[in-house]
Amino acid sequence: MKYNLRNLLVALLIGFVTKSFAQHKTYDIVNGIGVFAGLTKLDIETDNFITKQGDGFLFGASATVDIPHRWYNMSYGMQLSENYINIEGRPSAAIGGQELIEYKMFAAQLALLGHIKLIGSHLTIDVGPMLQYNGKLELKDQNQEGYYINNYTNLKAMDISSISQFNFNGLVGASLGYKFFRLKAEYIYGFTNILKKLEDQNLDTSRGEARFKGNQSMLVFGAMISF
Repeated sequence: MKYNLRNLLVALLIGFVTKSFAQHKTYDIVNGIGVFAGLTKLDIETDNFITKQGDGFLFGASATVDIPHRWYNMSYGMQLSENYINIEGRPSAAIGGQELIEYKMFAAQLALLGHIKLIGSHLTIDVGPMLQYNGKLELKDQNQEGYYINNYTNLKAMDISSISQFNFNGLVGASLGYKFFRLKAEYIYGFTNILKKLEDQNLDTSRGEARFKGNQSMLVFGAMISF
């Protein structure tokens, strides 16, 4: 799967570069580099667990192709993030306890985006596909690894760490700014099942759903400086 995702990204980038060069004789194409940072809010939309958004942070860089006489610009880039999510659990197997278990997830994302111009290049709607590699869910507090996950009888906090690590997302957002400085807001949705790999772990799913299904949902608020 790793090589399929890599081949898909290469194909998209080759097609994009080919299109850019084909238009070079007609349009005044301006290239730029941007670096950005922001805050993230991560959640997993699932019926298996009771979740709550966690706060994290993100930074990255992108290359932008500005085509003044077109209604859109294009960019491709990479961003790295450290995200947190809370899942409801309990300290013992007894039913009725309720406590949030905090997990950390590292992610690297590659995106190819189109930027639809609403007010020139000063206000754009940003949309496009994103390939993601993420780490496992890591417990922030190792003392909670023996906690039990609510909605299940015997499923423990440490049991659900091995989530799917290669995922395909879609991004939609907006950018507002002038010249070298822009404010950005993004919503990233995971089209692939980020919990799918848990089904291969032979987990004890007593009194809960044996099939795991979840889609990543991430909000990003940040700023970008361009050169």
